[in-house]
Amino acid sequence: MKIGAQLYNVREFTQDEVSYRKTIKKISAIGYKYAQYSAVSENISAQAIKAINDEYGIDIPLCHVNALTLIENTKKVIEYQKTIGVKYLGIGMLPISKYGLSEEGISAFIRDFNPVAQAIRDAGMKFMYHNHQIEFIKAGGKLIIDALADGFAPNLMGFILDLYWVQVGGGNPAAWIKKFAGRVEAIHLKDMIIYNESDKYAPAQRFAPIYEGNLDWASIFDAANKAGTEYAFVEQDDAYDADPFDCLKISLKNIERNYTNS
Repeated sequence: MKIGAQLYNVREFTQDEVSYRKTIKKISAIGYKYAQYSAVSENISAQAIKAINDEYGIDIPLCHVNALTLIENTKKVIEYQKTIGVKYLGIGMLPISKYGLSEEGISAFIRDFNPVAQAIRDAGMKFMYHNHQIEFIKAGGKLIIDALADGFAPNLMGFILDLYWVQVGGGNPAAWIKKFAGRVEAIHLKDMIIYNESDKYAPAQRFAPIYEGNLDWASIFDAANKAGTEYAFVEQDDAYDADPFDCLKISLKNIERNYTNS
């Protein structure tokens, strides 16, 4: 399994070509060879992104794009991402503003995005769905994530399982990786710690570098290896008061120390 950095971690530093170059240089210097395109300014040309990635030895096999942008400009999005070198074209989440979370809404999403998934496949890539915790809501007596899995053929849609949000949704990350074996080509590595904001008993969750929190990484990596997962991207939505590049460095060092197959 190949370990990469999710560029969403450093989204404040990818909003113009100069900043993007500096960011990719830092990502490479930390030791990453793979990254995921996400929240990068669309004003940077795909050709420029590809050239910068090549210069610093960074491969971008996976992207996240806005779901509504994808359905409204399918051909344009496909061409842009294919130029970068993406082979897994994903969306960050279900566009709730358009579809909601009802059984009817999920069915409409499946109906609308199957042709998009087919167009992506025809272009030599694969459509991917990234979960949050909302997919663990039941609609019509069925978990939304299960409805999505059933609504797309495995060769048309894979899953980018975000393990933090699986845990928040009440699921077992390793168990869901096993369940989607063969179609979970990528996972998001994101750890969770529990803390108290005050002296009151009000524990809350927050993001943390990998192996700094409470997720069961031994079972997760074992399940991912057996499921045929190809890529694992380190993601920390919020670094809080820390430097996000430092968080990426800590995560990679911890993974290299604990996960020998990286």
